[in-house]
Amino acid sequence: MPRSTLSSSADTLEQVPLLEELSKRDRQHLAKALKERTFKSGQEIVVEGRTGVGFFIILEGKAAVTIGGKLVQGLGPGDYFGEMALLDGGERTATITADGELRCATMTAWDFKSFVLGNPKVAWALLQTLAQRVRASRSL
Repeated sequence: MPRSTLSSSADTLEQVPLLEELSKRDRQHLAKALKERTFKSGQEIVVEGRTGVGFFIILEGKAAVTIGGKLVQGLGPGDYFGEMALLDGGERTATITADGELRCATMTAWDFKSFVLGNPKVAWALLQTLAQRVRASRSL
């Protein structure tokens, strides 16, 4: 069965917890700003210590999160990454590697900023996730 593209439907985004508070209309608007990318197994999507200009939402597949070469977490559909470097313009804090074929929706830094500023509920959800990640990193 063929997959629908993000530009034609916001249904996939409805399953992403970060975006659950958005209206269908807002998700449709967001879908137009997203590009879909597929990564091969073992491909590094973001690399710790490098700068980045993308935000990623996992649509299908799994990814591994490593810090200092140590596996710290797995990610799956609905999870997202890349927001920290976009928020502060700093370096990536972890390496994310595709664990099998990985399909993601991506957004550039300039689109991400506009989207977050226009959606306070998403901004709040991002802050909560960042706080959780900071707390978790203290236990490494």
